[in-house]
Amino acid sequence: MSADLLYSETERDLAAALSDLLADRAAPADVIARTERTEAYDLKLWRTVAAEIGVAGLLIPEALGGAGASYRELGAAAEQFGAFAAPIPYLGSAAVATAALLSAARAAVAADDGGAGAMAPDDQGGFGSASSGPAAAVRAAQLRAAAQAPAGAGSAARAAVSPAAGLLRRLADGSLTAALVVTAATRPGAPFPAVARITGRGDSGSASVKLTGRIPAVIDALTADVLLVPADGVPSGLYLVEATAPGVHRTPLVSLDMTRQLCDITLDAAEARQVVVGAAAEAAVSAGLAAGAAILAAEQLGLAQRSLDLTIEYVKQRRQFGRQIGSFQAVKHRLADLWTTITLARAASRYAVACLAGDDPDAPVAVALAKSACCEAAVTAAQECVQLHGGIGFTWEHPAHLYLKRAKAASVTFGTPGAHRAALADLVNLPSPDA
Repeated sequence: MSADLLYSETERDLAAALSDLLADRAAPADVIARTERTEAYDLKLWRTVAAEIGVAGLLIPEALGGAGASYRELGAAAEQFGAFAAPIPYLGSAAVATAALLSAARAAVAADDGGAGAMAPDDQGGFGSASSGPAAAVRAAQLRAAAQAPAGAGSAARAAVSPAAGLLRRLADGSLTAALVVTAATRPGAPFPAVARITGRGDSGSASVKLTGRIPAVIDALTADVLLVPADGVPSGLYLVEATAPGVHRTPLVSLDMTRQLCDITLDAAEARQVVVGAAAEAAVSAGLAAGAAILAAEQLGLAQRSLDLTIEYVKQRRQFGRQIGSFQAVKHRLADLWTTITLARAASRYAVACLAGDDPDAPVAVALAKSACCEAAVTAAQECVQLHGGIGFTWEHPAHLYLKRAKAASVTFGTPGAHRAALADLVNLPSPDA
C-alpha cells in the first residue's frame, strides 16, 4: 500500500483543538499536583475530551453514533495526549476496548450473514479499521441495520451484534468507559490471554456465567464502567463484566507513570455476559492489543516531540560562559541526532495508523515497527530533556520527570521494543543471527 504519511486538515484541526484544551486544563503544574492524589485521573477533562470533542467515538462508525473517523485521527489526538502527559483513560477505552468491540460487532454481523461480505478478506486477526477502508460502507450499513432492528424474538440481527453494538453506542457518546482486562505488558500477536475462567452459570433463565481469576496491572480499568474479560471455559471467549458488580475487586497499584493508573483485578464468581467466543474472541482481543500498541506509539511520538521542543527552548535561553548553551557543538549534535530519531519514528507511527485505517494486511508489521521505534525515541528524548535542562530538569516542579516516567512505562506496555523487534523478525521471515 502507498500510504499517505502526511497529516490531513481534519487531523491538524483536531490536534490544534486538543492542544488548546490541554494547555488550559492539563498544564504541567496541574498534572504534577494531580499525581499526588489518590485519584490521579482527571475525569472531568476526560468527559470533555470524550463527549464534547468526540475522541471517544473517533473509531466508531456514524451508524453507531460515532464520528466515523479512523486510526489516523485517533493517532493525531494521541500525540497531543502524550505531549501533555494527559491523565485521562483514553487509551484503554477509546482505543483498546473500542477496537475489541468493533471486531466483535463485525464478527457478529458476519455470523448472522453467514460470513458473506461483513469482513474484508484481508482483515487478518481483527487488525482492520473500524470505520474506513474499502469495506467501510458495507460494514456501516450492516451495523446500522442490525443495531436499529426492531426488538423481539424474531430480531436475529439485533441479537447478532448484542451486546457489542449497544456498548459502542454508549462509548461513542462518552457515557461509558471500558477497559480490556489484560496485563499491561501483553503484546499483540501473543496467545489468547485467558486471564479468567468460567466457574459456573448465572441465575436460572439468565445467559450469564460466573468468572473467577486474578489479573495484575491492568491499564485504565480503575475508572472503567465495564470490563471486557478474556476467559477460558466452555466456550472460551470475551465476556462483559460490570465493574461495580459483586465479586469484582479493583486494587490500585503504585506505578512508575503516575499519570496512567494501573490496578489489579480480582474476579470472585463475578457475573458476566458473553460478547463473542472462539476465533472471533481471539480476533477481538488481537484487534484491541494492536490498536493499543499503535496508538501508544503515536502518544510516545507526541511525548518525544514535546521533550525536544522544551529542550530546544531551554538551551536557547540558558547561558554559560557568556554563551547560550545551545550554541555549543556537543549540544547541537545531541539535539540533531534526537531530531533525526523522532523524524524516523514519526514515519513509522504514521504508517502504522495508516495501515490500520486502510485495512492493510501489512498492519502487524507496521505496528511492531512503530511501537519499537517510537518507544525508543520517547525514552531517549525524555532522558535528554532531563539532562540538558541541568539541575532544574531533576526537580519535581519541572515536567521533565512526567515525560521520562511515562516514556519508560509506555515502553513496556503492550510489548517492549525488543519484543516487537523479535515479532517483526518473524513477521518478515528474517532469520536470527544464530540461525
